[in-house]
Amino acid sequence: MPFVPGLRSCYSLVGGLVYFGRMLDKIRLHAAGRLPADYQANLGIGFDGRTCLFLEIGYEALKTRALDGGCDEDVLAWAHELGGPRSDDERYRWNRFMMKIGWRDDRTTALRERIVSYGLRDSGRVIETFFDLNDCDEGRDPAAARAWELREPRVILLMGVSGSGKTTVGRLLAGNLGWRFTDADDFHPPANIAKMTAGIPLTDEDRAPWLAALRAHIDARLAAGENAVVACSALRQSYRDALVTDPGLVKLVYLRGTRELLHQRLLHRAGHFMKPAMLDSQLDTLEAPAFALAVDIDQQPDRIAAAIGRVYGPASAG
Repeated sequence: MPFVPGLRSCYSLVGGLVYFGRMLDKIRLHAAGRLPADYQANLGIGFDGRTCLFLEIGYEALKTRALDGGCDEDVLAWAHELGGPRSDDERYRWNRFMMKIGWRDDRTTALRERIVSYGLRDSGRVIETFFDLNDCDEGRDPAAARAWELREPRVILLMGVSGSGKTTVGRLLAGNLGWRFTDADDFHPPANIAKMTAGIPLTDEDRAPWLAALRAHIDARLAAGENAVVACSALRQSYRDALVTDPGLVKLVYLRGTRELLHQRLLHRAGHFMKPAMLDSQLDTLEAPAFALAVDIDQQPDRIAAAIGRVYGPASAG
């Protein structure tokens, strides 16, 4: 299969568990009509079924909760409440078991047959497990993906309308974590800045090169194995789709607030090209994300940054 945007590696971690995030991706992509047909026959069985059994939850209940909204960590917390939390030792043993299916066991013959049927025998990749097979089939390097003990790189994407505090919170968060901070406004071409300074809303045609440049920046950080915090309005789902192709590596955080609070903040902000009069245009454009960590902005920025860091900082991946 070719690479599927929005479908992460089996090795990708959520709360220290492999595969759980990929299962959520499949549920959400299927509901959105974006999951290729070849993946649909195994929904709820195979690795999905094993994972639900480990967590002591039902797949249908998980599917309902996953589509109700919230980030991956919210759904995992729900699973732990329903089935009971798993200790570090249980997670470690579970990960090792899942990661080795197909390696010198009763599934080895089936794995070898799949390698041939998928046309991967001469791929040049070392494929020792079914996790490796999925990665290689989707265009990833399984050798790199399975080195999860080294911590996969991560980009935290802070989104929201102007005045939500993306830059302030982003700088604090990056400072707390020791990560690079990038403001998406810096990627706007001069023509875009001129339009916004004049109070003229941008069109999708205006945004296209801006999103492409920001996507290239995010990809470069991940390819270099770097962690980063990026502040970007990303108001529409299509914009976020352009930026977040792997939800295991790019974590979306939605800074949300009331119109009244946002308007007051913009009135007191000087020296920025975004004018208070454009707030309503942004709110009209906003498509609030269903599957993001949502944080209310009616609190101090340092508290917001600390809360995000507890969910998506380095310790959260372990």
